[in-house]
Amino acid sequence: MARREERNLLVGIDIGTSKCVAVVGQLMPEGNIEIVGYGEAPSRGMNRGDVVNIELTTQAIKRAVENAEHMAGCRAQSVYVGISGTHIRSLNSAGVAPVRAGSVSERDVDSVMDAARAIAIPADQKILHVIPQEFVVDGREGIHDPVGMHGVRLEAKVHIVTGSISAAQNIYKCVESCGLKVDKLILQHLASSYATLLPDERELGVCMVDIGGGTSDIAVFKGGTIRHTAVLPIAGNQVTNDISVAFRTPAPYAEELKVQHGVALPQFAASHEEIEVKGVGDAPARRLSRLTLAEVIKPRYEELFRFIRKELHRADWYELAAGGVVLTGGAAQMPGVIELAESVFELPVRLGVPQNVGGLKEVARNPACATAVGLLMYGRQNLPQVPAASGEGIGHWFGRISDWIKGSF
Repeated sequence: MARREERNLLVGIDIGTSKCVAVVGQLMPEGNIEIVGYGEAPSRGMNRGDVVNIELTTQAIKRAVENAEHMAGCRAQSVYVGISGTHIRSLNSAGVAPVRAGSVSERDVDSVMDAARAIAIPADQKILHVIPQEFVVDGREGIHDPVGMHGVRLEAKVHIVTGSISAAQNIYKCVESCGLKVDKLILQHLASSYATLLPDERELGVCMVDIGGGTSDIAVFKGGTIRHTAVLPIAGNQVTNDISVAFRTPAPYAEELKVQHGVALPQFAASHEEIEVKGVGDAPARRLSRLTLAEVIKPRYEELFRFIRKELHRADWYELAAGGVVLTGGAAQMPGVIELAESVFELPVRLGVPQNVGGLKEVARNPACATAVGLLMYGRQNLPQVPAASGEGIGHWFGRISDWIKGSF
């Protein structure tokens, strides 16, 4: 639609286990993104990143997008969509190729990237991203842009992310059923990192954890690039379930208790504070101490953080995360979560909110919208690059490297 092109709008959709979020961002002339539209809808057709009901998921996407379109005064045609789930796999790989003409050309880089991604993966998996970590020219390491360098042997080190073919196709089907085209399917924690991490953290070494409703997504950065990713099936919905069982209250009321009164550390709740807990069916409501609620919530968050620490140790990245841990996502906003995380990780921990975006404050500074905002940032960085008249220059080759990050979908 011409109106969308003239305003340079980008649309991101985060299809979560508990809610679907759509965000519309306008690309400003100076390159910044202004959030001009936001919409959300309850999500009942997803479970831990997988589509379990096509119709319900489609309805949630349609409702969220319509709300965002109405606010932005536009009509979305194509969108960037996040993907996560326990089916996500990742590994580091390397490829080697000869330098044909004495100095590294764009063709040589394409060849070495093809060699790095030529790995055996299960038949039900598809490569989502091939992300360059560094290039090596004749043994010289730490090169980010090898084009033009002299040498005879070029090596590429990359991080490869794969996902279930059927899971991806189901997401495509739901989005396309709403009359939308998928610009790109993007790993959710990669998108969240675009929105929340600072350059110094990426360089020094940092672990970002996006705690959603169904999964907790882990991404480790070092030396300015991604080094490790993982997905854990423990997140905010497990906390809600614990409250529901312990207080014998339906899940919707348990979620309401968690959001309105939940704290992750007992010292954040006064013993005299009381909350009303609705009963099941015709059972009367009861009044319980808020301190009791905190004592139910704390063990589940502790368990999650211990699993994350164990994963970092397993992947040998715990000692290298000198920049600490960044927690983002809706379930990271609860009072006491940051303090509890610091005691478990024994590292500095901060709350990750979207950076360097303007517009709607309830979106631009909201950890629950980090993935959706990150999708816009990913889309901005990977827009088609127009090379200079000479066809050379750092900007042109940076655009080429960005193209490789796009992966296969």
